[in-house]
Amino acid sequence: MTLALRVALARPQFSLAVDCEVPTRGITGLFGPSGSGKTTLLRCIAGLERRAQARIAFDDEIWQDADHFVPAHRRRIGYVFQESSLFAHLDVRGNLEFGLRRVPPAERHLRFDEAVTLLDLETLLPRRAPQLSGGERQRVAIGRALLTNPRLLLMDEPVSSLDQRSKADILPHLERLRDASAIRSSMSVTHLARSCAWPIICCCSKQAASVRGTSAGNAGAQRPAAASR
Repeated sequence: MTLALRVALARPQFSLAVDCEVPTRGITGLFGPSGSGKTTLLRCIAGLERRAQARIAFDDEIWQDADHFVPAHRRRIGYVFQESSLFAHLDVRGNLEFGLRRVPPAERHLRFDEAVTLLDLETLLPRRAPQLSGGERQRVAIGRALLTNPRLLLMDEPVSSLDQRSKADILPHLERLRDASAIRSSMSVTHLARSCAWPIICCCSKQAASVRGTSAGNAGAQRPAAASR
């Protein structure tokens, strides 16, 4: 089963063209330099770029084509942004429970205590967002996204805005996610291969050139590439 992507989106200084399929099991790394369209591609997958000319299908379910568009809230996607976007008025427990409450009990594949253990959040539960480090905030954001029971988890450069200490804090947890049974399908983007916790392939050969982005002044440059574990 695959996530099939055929996406074209033109902007004044940038054009994105994607044609690829990636597995809907395991974790896929999307790699490319800054400005190559990685975030734009995630937004298209999430249903946040309706202007894109696209055919996007998850397994056999069509999310978007010329005649059909499934809105973002019906795609059951978890999205972790570069900034954690936690609710400042809630403590960590409250932020996690917000995600959990969106899922009927019978449909929950990940329990609250399992998410807490997976991301080592036990000691953080009483703290509010301003009391957390950058790495801790991102761990909570990932946990909240997982507790929404997503079919697909999208992570947009989850360590890019962190200092070295915070990166060191979160990377072992990203590696743990790689093997967690709670993760059915996930895509993570990065512009630095060394910051990704799973194998990725840079789009630098004909064999990996099915995902491309071109920008003004650099037409034809091979850009983001998808590779799965």
